[in-house]
Amino acid sequence: MGGTGSRDAPGGSAVQADNQTRWDDEIHDLCRRKQMNQAVELAVRGYGPEVRRLMFAILQDDARVQDAFGLFCEGLVKGLPRFRWESSLWTWIQRMARNACYKQVNAAAVRYPHLRLSEAPEQPAGRRSLTDPWQRTLVKERFRALRRKLEPQQQRLLELRLDQRLPWTEVVRLMATAEEPLTQEAQARRAAALRQQFQRAKSHLRSLAVQEGLLAYQDTM
Repeated sequence: MGGTGSRDAPGGSAVQADNQTRWDDEIHDLCRRKQMNQAVELAVRGYGPEVRRLMFAILQDDARVQDAFGLFCEGLVKGLPRFRWESSLWTWIQRMARNACYKQVNAAAVRYPHLRLSEAPEQPAGRRSLTDPWQRTLVKERFRALRRKLEPQQQRLLELRLDQRLPWTEVVRLMATAEEPLTQEAQARRAAALRQQFQRAKSHLRSLAVQEGLLAYQDTM
């Protein structure tokens, strides 16, 4: 991204004006070019340290700040493509950060689901760490988009087996048509056929992930 990732984070109690202008211009340019992943990455690298300081001032607890920062990153991924640039990006980011804190305070317990096998590979391309909340969110969003490219029946199989973790007997029942017999023998044949379709669905998803650069080719071997 042309060296943008090497910038130092803003120091002091407020984002420095020259840094803010530079980041905003580059993030805006990335958004105009529909390079949203890079735009989110630059926003988090540039404004993240200041966002964490703001959150700690509100929450006074590192664990709660981490939870709130995860919420903030999810909001950034979803909201940045719709940001109209009618105010400064930093103003908008501060508002989102405060809202994330208030949501965290009001929630009895904030939990973030781990990446499901249907949404993300065991090792992303380049074996990049997924410890940062914004990285986890980006990967999840991109894998969800890939799943929508699968055939409806493949999507349904992934949902039932990987998301809901249902046994094959239940999957057969839910995917059976009204005309299909549900004898024990028929269910066994149907389960065998669905297992094959399930494997093809996973293979298809992995192929799409390789094409998108989310999964290294060697990880599919």
